[in-house]
Order: sequence, then structure tokens, then C-alpha cells
Amino acid sequence: MIKKEARRLRIGVLGCGPIAQFAHLESCVKARNADLYAICDAAPDLLARMAATYEPQMAYADYEAMLRDPEVEAVIVAISDSFHVSMAIRALEAGKHVLCEKPLGTSVEEVEALKEVVELTGLTLQVGHMKRFDPGLEAARDFIQNEMGQLLALKAWYCDSTHRYTMTDAVQPLPVTSRFAKKPSEDPKADLRRYFMLAHGSHLVDTARFLCGEITEVRARLSERFGAYSWFVETSFANGTLGHLDLTVAVRMDWFEGFQLYGENGSIVAKTYNPWYFKSSDVEIFSEKDATYRRPLGADGHFFRRQLEGFADTILNGARQQGADIHDGLASVRAMAAIAESVRTGEAVSVPDRVGAV
Repeated sequence: MIKKEARRLRIGVLGCGPIAQFAHLESCVKARNADLYAICDAAPDLLARMAATYEPQMAYADYEAMLRDPEVEAVIVAISDSFHVSMAIRALEAGKHVLCEKPLGTSVEEVEALKEVVELTGLTLQVGHMKRFDPGLEAARDFIQNEMGQLLALKAWYCDSTHRYTMTDAVQPLPVTSRFAKKPSEDPKADLRRYFMLAHGSHLVDTARFLCGEITEVRARLSERFGAYSWFVETSFANGTLGHLDLTVAVRMDWFEGFQLYGENGSIVAKTYNPWYFKSSDVEIFSEKDATYRRPLGADGHFFRRQLEGFADTILNGARQQGADIHDGLASVRAMAAIAESVRTGEAVSVPDRVGAV
């Protein structure tokens, strides 16, 4: 049982759909330094069910009403991708800090507009790249920064499984849904190539950046067969590291995610699990100096709660932001847009100056 701290960040959660139910509402209840103060959803039945289950102090059917509440200090934006930027901007302009689900946006231009508001308000915005709070990946990054020396090459893969829902349905409660739920004007899954890149590629790109730094150029190929999509992305990093990213949706096997990283003073091999198992990545770190492997346990695998606690620490205590910030969110969207352009043209594409939609 996590002991609650005396001063806790008062959170308002926008959206009571599956991602809020599976990740954010519970995280607010369990976090040591945050409270679920308010929830907001346009669907009255869903709002009532979640209010009865999680017992926030306030339940709002109107987002503007929640933003006018002076007790709400920060907002978690847990709704469809196409609403992320506009809802985050409204929260920032109302004086609220923001933790926004990934991807931060669907085009470079809209995220650049959000960046201007973040800089103007001086408020904290964090992107929900919760894998940065996987204890195994944190241990890997510590080794990279403190002992590994120069990096040589990264191979990273994110392969969704045809059996993922069979497996996750065994461990998750059924999400509560509503026919009154507010949906985007266009079906996000109408273009699966774009949908899979935004939903899954955003994780792969951010993990690569978390480990190896800025991506400067990509050259991508895409194969579409039997309803499956596979991107192979040749990646260049600013520090000279070479990379290969494999995004495949979906493989005819178990969930397959991880990376291999080779450096001057050692190597790292990692296996990452489906996030809904709340299990830290298995990370095997080899140190050349003593020819020894080590493998951290990472017992606390609740990445969503840990990212919220990091977000709250930044706001309440001035701690250095550990999660992805507005610059990381923008860089991720730029990289995905560059991958899409490279697939279209067959050419290498520069990432830092990339514009346009994913």
C-alpha cells in the first residue's frame, strides 16, 4: 500500500473511456502525491458510473466548467488523439498543468501551436509516454548515461500480436462504454497505416529517443500483406548512433517488443511486455569492465502511476521533469511524419525540419 503524502496534486481527468479506466483513474487513486479531484465526460451514463466507482469530489459533464474550478490544478487529457491539442491548449489557458496521452498530436503544425502556449504560460506539459517510467528501461538509460560510453548501434522492435486482446481480456475488467461517447468526426481507424503509426509507432520512436537521443534522419520501407503492416526504419541519431526500428502490426505470435543496444563499454538486451501486464521490462546489462551481467528486477511496474507521480513531483516540488515534455512530444510527431514521408517517396528524410501530418 502506497502511503499518501500530505500535499497532493489535485487532478481533473478529461475522458472516462477505456484508457482512463485502465490507466489514469486508478493511477490518481494510487499515486502518493496526487488525488483524483474531478472527472469529466460528455456521456452522462459513463460519467455517473465512473463517479460511483472512483468517488472524485466533482463530476463534470462540461469541460469548461471543470476548467473554471479553482481546485483543479492539473488535467489529464485521456481522449481521442484528434482532440489532444485543442483540449490541452484550453487547459493551459485556464492555468492548469497538463498530462496528455500520446501521441501529443497528429501533425507537426498543431503541436508547434501547442508548444507556443506551453512556453507562453510557463506551465508543465507532460506527454503520456509511460514507457519512460518502466524501471527496466530506466536502469538501461542510467547505464547508457553513466557507464556505456559511446553508443554504436540500436535495434528496437515493437510488434503487436494477433492474440493481444485474448491475453489482455484475461487480466482486465471489461471497459464501461456508452453510446453517448463523443467521437471524432472521422474514424481514426479508417486509415490503418496512420492509426498504427500514431498508436504504436509513437511508443517505438519515443523509446529510441529516450535511449539514444535526437533522431536526425530516417529512411523507411513499409510492407503490407495479409492485413499486417511492417515498417523497417533505418535511423540516424545526432550522436552518431545507427538505428533500426521495426514496427509490425500484428505478428502471428506473442507480443514482441524490446531492443538491443551496443556501446563502447557494454551492451543491453531488453524484452518489454504488453503494458497491461504492468510488468517491468526484462533488461540484461553487460558491463565490459568486469565482464558481468546484471538484471534489475523492477518490481514496481505500474508505469502509469509512476508517470503521474513524476508529473506531480515536477509541479509540487520543482523536480526535474523525468517524463516526455513538449519538445519530446513534438520530436516524436516530427519523426513519425518523416517516416510517413520516407515510405511515400522511398528517400531518406530529415527529421528536425519535418512538417506536415503523420
